[in-house]
Amino acid sequence: MEILRHAVVLVHLVGFAVLFGAWVVEAAGKRGITRLMHWGLGIALAAGLVLSAPWGLDHDLNYTKIGIKIVVLIIIGALLGIGAGRERKSGSVPAPVFWSIGVLTLLNAGLAVIWR
Repeated sequence: MEILRHAVVLVHLVGFAVLFGAWVVEAAGKRGITRLMHWGLGIALAAGLVLSAPWGLDHDLNYTKIGIKIVVLIIIGALLGIGAGRERKSGSVPAPVFWSIGVLTLLNAGLAVIWR
């Protein structure tokens, strides 16, 4: 069971890496919203929800941390949707929306690593 949990953690990290990596590439370029960002968000969300289920662990899960991380992920998703809509309409993503996606993605990773 522990091997399966570690595999899901790996998938969760890959989702974060896809989202953040696509954002970094866009930050160096035209600063747009890509499908890869949406895919990374979906992968991270799905794997995160699987990880938040009790797996017969010998310790309790921190549901406050899990709740905050889900709220941040929902905000990132909303910003991706807003940014994609604005990009379709006007051809560019507003700077505050774009930079907030990167900062919140990094914040979410920081919450996972630092908050124990």
